[in-house]
Amino acid sequence: MISVMYHHVNSDRCSNNLEIFEQHLSYIQKNFTTVLPGERIDENSICLTFDDAYSDFYFLIYPLLKKYNLKALLAVPSNYILDYCDLEPTIRMGFEHNDLFKNYTKGTFCTYTELLEMIGSGLIVIASHSCTHSNLIQKEINLEQELEHSKKTLESKLNVTVDSFVFPFGKYNKEILKETKKYYKYAFRIGNAVQEDFSGINGVIYRIDGDKLDTKSSIFEWKKILKYKFKAFTKKVTNG
Repeated sequence: MISVMYHHVNSDRCSNNLEIFEQHLSYIQKNFTTVLPGERIDENSICLTFDDAYSDFYFLIYPLLKKYNLKALLAVPSNYILDYCDLEPTIRMGFEHNDLFKNYTKGTFCTYTELLEMIGSGLIVIASHSCTHSNLIQKEINLEQELEHSKKTLESKLNVTVDSFVFPFGKYNKEILKETKKYYKYAFRIGNAVQEDFSGINGVIYRIDGDKLDTKSSIFEWKKILKYKFKAFTKKVTNG
């Protein structure tokens, strides 16, 4: 199973050109079947994941997912989500990537109103991306707060079960993973490897980096798939 990680479209960093991204989604629709954590896997299964729930996900990406009938997992950092925002989309999407978190009160992230709408489509499932989007390996981190409180907040606000966690910056260790699995069935990381199913590799689901696409199918070239498979084999053998 392939899992892919995306962030933005039409932003200055961690992003894709909107036109290429739509071509990419069209390619996926023709060649893969999108699945969400826990669903049945076949040889053409792909799990699309989007980190951080920036407002461009609602305004630009979600309409394309609906157009091509593709399912996706959206990783949400709970501390930055407003209930509602009436600012114009151009204002909300007008900040540079590095300024989005400090300007969250201006609706730089999806709101709970928007998240509820997208969940209602049946295409979007919510994952926790912690409360504060911090590196969980840092000593001053309140791990229980980042793991448990974010889950409870999202579940309460959205009336859903949140059983997936996406590690901010892909940072974790074995102790953090053990704690994570107390609250979540599925854990995702960055990693450019593939796996057989949602059990992942050594308990974590690796994701291919889907930002900065050159062409609609660049991350699916056979040479790259071989690299993803080789990395998966190496990680299994070394338990890394």
